[in-house]
Amino acid sequence: MHFQVNYQPPEHARQLRYFMRYEQTNAKTEYLSHAHEWGQAIFVSGQVLEINVEGERLLTPASIPVWIPPRQRHASYNRQQTQIRTFNLAAALCDGLPQKACLLNVDAIAHAIMDEFARTGLEQPETPEAWRLCDVLRDRLRLAPVQESYLPTSQDKFLAPVLHALEAQPGDNTTLAAWAARVFTTERTLARRCRQELHMSFSEWRQRLRFLHAIGQLGQGKSVQAIAHDLGYSSASALIVMFQQQAGTTPDRYRARLG
Repeated sequence: MHFQVNYQPPEHARQLRYFMRYEQTNAKTEYLSHAHEWGQAIFVSGQVLEINVEGERLLTPASIPVWIPPRQRHASYNRQQTQIRTFNLAAALCDGLPQKACLLNVDAIAHAIMDEFARTGLEQPETPEAWRLCDVLRDRLRLAPVQESYLPTSQDKFLAPVLHALEAQPGDNTTLAAWAARVFTTERTLARRCRQELHMSFSEWRQRLRFLHAIGQLGQGKSVQAIAHDLGYSSASALIVMFQQQAGTTPDRYRARLG
């Protein structure tokens, strides 16, 4: 079953300097395209968020929030049940933040503030302490390194078919040389297109794709061994090494953190 949801802002949202929202969505839920006058940082707990902003797709794991500038149309889709937290700030407070949608590699301070807001269910700051935390969170967003996309895509005539095939079958271990032959080019050309279009190597892109799929399967309760098999790894230990490189922790510890 596919769910479609219209975004419903709080009353008087345009007059608020800061406000927070907390939602748990069902699997296969789509937020229909919309725009708003304020900026929005979207934090996802546990799963992967797929969001389309002004015609460009962004994918992000739970550790990296998405920044949506004011007045940019966007829609989102989550394949698994997902907890979404948003930090919303008036357009006048968005100076110094990116003018294009992107991922923000925020630090532990930003995550800790959002966790505290969610723990207490704070929707709008009312006390001096809450106002200060909102100001600090805005500063942490402004200082965070920008990443255009965790898993970029491309319309390049050689590269696009390869990426589409791997997204459909992330456990495919076909080498770059073999992919190049399939799309009638050379391995060197395909490697160069990866650098130019994706700003990373083919192996890094495939590792990120598998990491995103591993997160989703962990949320479904699959064993590490089964996930490793599905994603084309020769052993569970090989998957664990990849997961630690991407998340800084093991799959089992990540799953425990999800509760």
